[in-house]
Amino acid sequence: MSSVLYDAQGPRAKRRNIIFTVVFLLALAALLWWVFSTLNDKGQLEWALWEPFFTGTEAWSTYIWPGLQNTLKAAFLAVIIAMPLGAVLGIARLSDHAWVRVPAGIVVEFFRAIPVLVLMIFGLALFAEYTGVSSDDRPLYAVVTGLVLYNASVLAEIVRAGILSLPKGQSEAAMAIGLRKNQLMRLVLLPQAVTAMLPAIVSQLVVIVKDTALGGAVLTFPELLASANTMSGYYGANVIASFTVVAVLFIALNFALTTFASWLEARLRRSKRGTGAVLGAGDVDDINAAEVGGPHKTDGV
Repeated sequence: MSSVLYDAQGPRAKRRNIIFTVVFLLALAALLWWVFSTLNDKGQLEWALWEPFFTGTEAWSTYIWPGLQNTLKAAFLAVIIAMPLGAVLGIARLSDHAWVRVPAGIVVEFFRAIPVLVLMIFGLALFAEYTGVSSDDRPLYAVVTGLVLYNASVLAEIVRAGILSLPKGQSEAAMAIGLRKNQLMRLVLLPQAVTAMLPAIVSQLVVIVKDTALGGAVLTFPELLASANTMSGYYGANVIASFTVVAVLFIALNFALTTFASWLEARLRRSKRGTGAVLGAGDVDDINAAEVGGPHKTDGV
């Protein structure tokens, strides 16, 4: 059966697709068997290497849990600083005033062009030379600094793009009834843009969680991935087992984050369904009065 988007497949096309599917599944099964047999030949599937993660709590309490705590701490600090900073920079880039728009654009483009690892290294040197932060805390400060500077710049572009993606009629209608620029941004544009931006924002939050591993690889920050190196050496070079457990934890963490974001996006979309009411000039006067604490008339009304 044909549709507007595609034509129905004929008998030859169906047979060809079945053949391609079977070949792909056979190739995938062969690849998995090769990986399994290689690991088995190298002794990486022996129960002794995997036993610490399933019998006893030493591996979890000594290595995995402290590393996971540091990962979550760095990611949490980076998120709560980068998100409002990115929102401010993104809105500043849309300002009508060049003295606000140009500096914000320079900051965003500068830090967005520098690799986050370089920012972390510079942050570590900065805290070592010009602050009294202890050597034990410097890696955490450097990781958070690098993540904030880079991801705030990326989030600023997400915010700017989300606002610009809204129809111009939204702004024109709001200005026609007398809303000021800040009211237009707070009451009309941002509430709608947040829902549209949410998938991109969540993707960037996942990047923040994963990029904490750069601090462990270069700055000796004791996060989750760094704990796998120490743990694999302690338990007899069980590298595959240790990194598999850590990878599963990262997958579970990011999956929980994206699942929560999907739920939040659906809830926001349901809560923002319009009632069909039309906002008039009298309603704008009520908004202005509520904001300044008294009656206020808009210009031209």
